Parts: sequence; structure tokens; C-alpha cells
Amino acid sequence: MDPELAVIASRLPRSSLADPALARQAIRDMFSAGAHRLDRSWTERVDVVSTDVAGADGSRVPIRIYTPREEARTGAGLVHFHGGAFVIGDLDLSEHAASRYADLAGITVVDVDYRLAPEHPFPAGFDDSYAALCWTADHCNDLGIDRTRIAVGGHSAGGGLAAAVALAARDRGGPALSFQLLLYPVLDDRLTTRSVREMLDTPMWTAESAVHMWQHYLAERAGQPDVSAYAAPARAADAKGGLGGLPPAYLLACELDPLRDEDITYALRLMEDGVSVDLHVVAGAYHGFDGLPSQLSRRTSAEIIEVLRRWVALS
Repeated sequence: MDPELAVIASRLPRSSLADPALARQAIRDMFSAGAHRLDRSWTERVDVVSTDVAGADGSRVPIRIYTPREEARTGAGLVHFHGGAFVIGDLDLSEHAASRYADLAGITVVDVDYRLAPEHPFPAGFDDSYAALCWTADHCNDLGIDRTRIAVGGHSAGGGLAAAVALAARDRGGPALSFQLLLYPVLDDRLTTRSVREMLDTPMWTAESAVHMWQHYLAERAGQPDVSAYAAPARAADAKGGLGGLPPAYLLACELDPLRDEDITYALRLMEDGVSVDLHVVAGAYHGFDGLPSQLSRRTSAEIIEVLRRWVALS
């Protein structure tokens, strides 16, 4: 383990997803304790608007739009989904990542507050995410986004939703996507990989957490043969048609993460099916490390910004 991250890990509180209400309170407390230390200088360079869009079933999906000032805009847009195991998280908790992308990469970010499990199991969160993508594509002119330069992305469960939305966009004939930003994404409900079996007590995320997550998100369907690829995108890798036709991807995995092997396998399947992939496995890192105050975290966060800038330049 990276030495700085090891010190931080020793101070992190232990949490569990067994009780969603307690898990949500724990993350709010942790965020509140450190919120005053976040750099907010971006507010001088990025305009923020909160609104909502129509969901698939008549619900309203809250979104927050981060738009760089006109001189910094590139015309690219990212539909972003926060992490949180499909159970926790909201627009406030994803503000740091969304604002950095807008400020430092010059892209318009549409951050999505999808419904959470277990109150709203699959497909509610997925449906909200896809509805937000469709809304973004339909409002490109208003948003100052080039319709040919739309990407999806997110951390953890948000990365899984980004991968799922990319699959749905391919299968349903649009909206067309030009990139996927998949940061240690949640991809496979079957929990059969070596990293899941062996990483039982890793910081920030454990195999037990993964079990609780899928139980909340899929209820009694977790692990069953008929689970949709829009819930667990790794399922598409094993299905007819596979992952061909998806947009290029940057996939970041962590060496000390139960999700590591499903992430690496997904990247390899993408490559096998003809999709261009930039795979980075971060040595010595655990799940969620990039949000912590360490040199490795800062280097990785800077790399993600460079990845977005490269996508913008080449798209």
C-alpha cells in the first residue's frame, strides 16, 4: 500500500452498507468534516445551475450543470454520475469532481442526482441516468455542447452507471457518445473474481460492502442468471454482441480494491471487441483513494484531467 494512503487508512472510520440510513449519515458527517478544506476558487470561473429533467416514469431527475466561462469552453460535454454504491451520494458530494472537470478541462458537466436503492432499486437509477443523457443530447444548443462530443463518466457506482448508459445508447440507437470515463467502476454482480474473494478488509470498500450493495440495488435478483447488463455491464461482455460499438474508454482500477479484477477484465473485453481503451491500474491504491489528501491521489487526479483534455483535443 502507498505509505501516505496507509496512514490515512488507519484513521478512516469503519462503515457498513448493511443499514443504508447509517451509511448515508456517515458519509454526510465525513464530508461535512472536510468540506471547509475544499478549494472553491473554481466558482469564479464556472457557472452553476441546478434544475431537473423528466424521468422515464414521470419522475423528476435533479441535475446540476457546470459551465466554464465562455473563453474557456471547449464545446465538449460530460454527463456525470456520482459514486456511492447505488445507495448513498448526491450532487453536493460530487461537486468537487464535477467542478474540477469543468474548470480544468473546459467541459460542460451535467451532474445527475439519480434515485437511490434500496428505496428505488434497479432500474430506477439507471433510467434516471439515461434520461439525463437524452436530455443533455436534446439540449446541446442551449448548453453550448457539440452533439458529437458528449461523454459519460463517474466513480465507482457512477462509473458502472456510465458504462450501462453507454451500452443503452448503443443498443437504442443513441444518443451518440464519444468517450467513457470509468473510474474504478462497479460492473459485475456475480462477485466471483479473485480480488473479491481475497480482499476482505481493504480500506474504503470491502467484499462485504459489494454484497450489501448488490442486494440493495438488485434485491432478490442479485447474482441470478437473468440480471440485465444495464444493471451489471460485465454481463454484456459475456453476451452475444459483447462490447463492440462502444465509445473509447479510460478505465482506472485500484490494485487494492475488490473491484480490481472485474475492472481489468472489462477493459480487456472492450479491447477484444475493438474498443480503444486506456487502462491504468494504480499500484498501492485502494477504492476511492483519489479523493484523499496524498501525492498519489493528486497525481491521479491530474492524470484524469489530462485524459479529459486529450479526449477534447482529439474528438
